[in-house]
Amino acid sequence: MPGAPSRTAARPFRLLGGRRVIAELAGPAACDYNVITMATITHIVRIGNSRGIRIPKALLEQAQLPEEIELRAEPGRIVVRGARRTREGWAEAARAMHEHGDDRLLDAPAPTRFDQEAWEWR
Repeated sequence: MPGAPSRTAARPFRLLGGRRVIAELAGPAACDYNVITMATITHIVRIGNSRGIRIPKALLEQAQLPEEIELRAEPGRIVVRGARRTREGWAEAARAMHEHGDDRLLDAPAPTRFDQEAWEWR
């Protein structure tokens, strides 16, 4: 179709750390060298009976992911993030609440019939 962009005129690439990177995602060549935004093109490969991807070391270092990660599928993408521990940070939050007097019960205790009739303190 005349005037329509061809499929071969895809986004421009450039080499960054020996990898082919989408130029606009890599940012300008003269940017702050302390922060490098890296996007790379890779393929899904067969790993035994599963499928997987190889993630370049530089990309992993930039993401600062821990050894244990959490994977979540969303339409058109897979989200990778550091695994969160159950109740992580709760102890510190409880201590801070206690120091500020915010650890009291919100409702007064409501005794039940079991408490009044069947419960025995020993």
